[in-house]
Amino acid sequence: MNARILYHGNCFDGCASAAFLGQFLRARSGSDLGAIEHVPLQHQAGNPIPTEILSADLNAVVDFRYSSSPRLDWWFDHHRSAFQPASDRAHFEADRSGQRFWDPTAPSCTGFIARVTRERFGFEAPDLADLVRWADVIDAAAFPSAEMAVRLEEPALRIMTFLEATRDPEAPGRLIEALRSRALAEVAAEPWVAGPVAPVLERHFRSIDAIRTAARLEGNVVFLDLAAAGLAAGNKFVLYSLFPEANYTVTVSHDAQRAKISVGSNPWARPARAHDISRICEGYGGGGHPVVGAVSLPPDRLEDARRIAREIVTTLQASPGGAA
Repeated sequence: MNARILYHGNCFDGCASAAFLGQFLRARSGSDLGAIEHVPLQHQAGNPIPTEILSADLNAVVDFRYSSSPRLDWWFDHHRSAFQPASDRAHFEADRSGQRFWDPTAPSCTGFIARVTRERFGFEAPDLADLVRWADVIDAAAFPSAEMAVRLEEPALRIMTFLEATRDPEAPGRLIEALRSRALAEVAAEPWVAGPVAPVLERHFRSIDAIRTAARLEGNVVFLDLAAAGLAAGNKFVLYSLFPEANYTVTVSHDAQRAKISVGSNPWARPARAHDISRICEGYGGGGHPVVGAVSLPPDRLEDARRIAREIVTTLQASPGGAA
């Protein structure tokens, strides 16, 4: 029996979720389970999970929106925007397989999988405890300070940076296999991780001054157009370090795959956020969590991305009258 795990691509929590679930499935199925194929998914308008992609003997989706396909065997997610279209929610609630799980309050999907498999199926993976802990920290932005997320000294943060920057289609799958059985520090030190990530880190530290120049604080929102600044990507925590007084950030980025609007809320801001970012992004075909979200468009729609970003800035500047 072969298996296919679909996961949120280029994302630490997505890859960690795939690694953890793979360990669970192997423990559950034993020698009956053969190869596990890992397929990255990206959020986009329309259906990003066509039924034909669920073509293995056993199919799972982690850290990504719901699919009503009868070929879906296991599903775990923690995004508030998991059900698109909304009718999928009723399909999920009617499911009696006992193998589809959702908790939008979970800090990370990896931690959610660990909790469910322990409580429901008696599965323990103490060797993956560090992976689970860092998935919770990274996906919930539960860093003690913005500076930690900007310095990127911890092995988990080096791996996160590698994932977000790599354009090698084979790299995430290789990383998932490594995370399944090896310590984070050992994986981060691998030449195929440390080598490619070194110039990325160098660009990251050089980009801080460029981001400082390009970003604009508009009321309680920092707006940054990375595409206009000539930057391919940027560490979102740099903005919280440079503008600690801001409540929100809205960033436009562009590459060969997509034009993207990233929206975040400052974990260290006072007062706390007053908007549900996932709901705002859903209005443009995106999604996420109450504290962070994104909207992805085709690469030829950069100007539309900029228009949407400006609209989101305006929305965030307005108080909805209470915390979400």
